[in-house]
Amino acid sequence: MSYQQYRPSSFNTLPLVIKNLLIINGLLFLATWVFKNQFGWNLVDTLGLHYFSSELFQPYQFVTYMFMHGGIDHIFFNMFALWMFGNVLENVWGPKRFLIFYMVTGIGAALIYMGYEAFHFYQIQQSIDAFLANPVPEEYYALVKKHFGVYLEIPENQTQIDAFFTSWNDNLSSSHVYIQQAISDINQFVSFQKSNPVVGASGSVFGVLLAFGMLFPNTLLYIYFLFPIKAKYFVILYGGLELFMGIANNPGDNVAHFAHLGGMLFGFILIKLWSKKKNNFY
Repeated sequence: MSYQQYRPSSFNTLPLVIKNLLIINGLLFLATWVFKNQFGWNLVDTLGLHYFSSELFQPYQFVTYMFMHGGIDHIFFNMFALWMFGNVLENVWGPKRFLIFYMVTGIGAALIYMGYEAFHFYQIQQSIDAFLANPVPEEYYALVKKHFGVYLEIPENQTQIDAFFTSWNDNLSSSHVYIQQAISDINQFVSFQKSNPVVGASGSVFGVLLAFGMLFPNTLLYIYFLFPIKAKYFVILYGGLELFMGIANNPGDNVAHFAHLGGMLFGFILIKLWSKKKNNFY
């Protein structure tokens, strides 16, 4: 199906696929709250995307994760962006092509995220090896701060780590005991990290944003309703910011920046493949 082949009779502000995606995401967000509070079952553990070596990982999570969200602000901004940019694309492409694009970018985002996580855990293992070669309190504390910032966001966890570090420094003559405890803690942190799922439609939404910027590059967007910027520049700036934040890898940053970039990458590839077909995609 090309742009020339699909001509909607009128512009639909809530087209079929967008409408159903909003409904599905909304229902699953509500179900997550109900199941957790009424039955003690966390749907995020089941449907969120876990690292492939986690005991909680299942292949179907490459699809289900994009319909789960971590909070009201998370789902609101994702769904608002999906509607804002996606309804134009679905009207231009038609429902079938838009749905294919949405799913491919979401799964692609998950694949890129998994690749980044594999590299991240390789870095963690290098840090663990360095600690084992020089098992002192400072090396332990630096390792935890560098790689397990999400774990330390929980105040009681930070308190426990600080207390352990202080106690070890005060009892260096008993370091062998603390080293064994440190190794046990690090293994728990790694397990926690692997079992910390990624959720959200952001990968697909970033793919949609990129597609909008490519198809309508000179459309003016009003950031916070204050100043206009062309769509193509907005996409470039946003993508650059995500790349910077991903590389920076701030310890307390729990946003899957490389999943966002993965959605944009797969969106770009898919659009380029479609544009090479006999009937021009644009």
